[in-house]
Amino acid sequence: MPDPAVHPADAPAVAVEGLVMRYAGKTAVDGLSLEVARGSITAVLGPNGAGKTTTLETCEGYRRPQEGRVRVLGLDPVRQRRELLPRIGVMLQGGGAWSGVRAEEMLRHVAALHAHPVDHDLLVERLGLAECGRTPYRRLSGGQQQRLGLAMALVGRPEIVFVDEPTAGMDPQARRTTWELLHELRADGVTVVLTTHYMDEAEQLADTVHIIDRGRLIASGSPLELTRGGSVSTIRLVVTRPFPPGAPESLTAALGPGTQVTQLDASSLLVTGPADASTLARVSRWCEEQGVLPESLVLGTRSLEDVFLQLTGREIQEHPA
Repeated sequence: MPDPAVHPADAPAVAVEGLVMRYAGKTAVDGLSLEVARGSITAVLGPNGAGKTTTLETCEGYRRPQEGRVRVLGLDPVRQRRELLPRIGVMLQGGGAWSGVRAEEMLRHVAALHAHPVDHDLLVERLGLAECGRTPYRRLSGGQQQRLGLAMALVGRPEIVFVDEPTAGMDPQARRTTWELLHELRADGVTVVLTTHYMDEAEQLADTVHIIDRGRLIASGSPLELTRGGSVSTIRLVVTRPFPPGAPESLTAALGPGTQVTQLDASSLLVTGPADASTLARVSRWCEEQGVLPESLVLGTRSLEDVFLQLTGREIQEHPA
């Protein structure tokens, strides 16, 4: 039964409390706690191996928590799975359909499993699947497989849908259509939980972003909050050959207090803080003193990708774990 102390309308769509998951002596999720508000789009981001896929599979009922507590729509995804399944949709990044089945046949089959499915023809038209409806799944392009996977997740009219890399392999037009559809779902009160390796996608879609690294939640907030509302400027310095050892510390000392220098890779640095003509001049002077030749020096505001790289020190991967 749902928790009696919390009215269902007031409870978050997803509540994860102190989740711990270990495999072969390795801790994949380390005391993770997070919430997803009802009727929101929430992005869960993390580098490869961060633990987000394990976390979401636990929310979907595919894994049983080893420690901690998980509730989805106020229900235990394992003990109350039969009650929860009709109310959720799950879009897997790869798979979810039989190799030889035709796209429309698969969608009709999934629709038949639900009591009140969406008209599958509407989904076919909305997601541009008519052109490949009679094509076997194994012959669909990556983008077509993603669109079919999304249709399968939505055909049962879920209250919450988990989408894994929703636009991977899609062309720009299909990607934009998918974004519009996810916004429409939120407007209709559906909760969307997504993972993506496209930082611009998370920044455009999400009301809330949770960043996970090494099994722990390291940052949460709206994209605007995480990027500090654009009040902090950045300078992205890219040079023609790798920086000498200790470059971030050396540049930090040259710029003085109030700035943070993060090495993004062997030949690029990100300077975060109040950036003006004086700061640019000091960066240029430091390059001259260090004997490095700038390839580009770009002034801007922090993006979600900048925040992600600063917090994790690692780029997100296309097939995160």
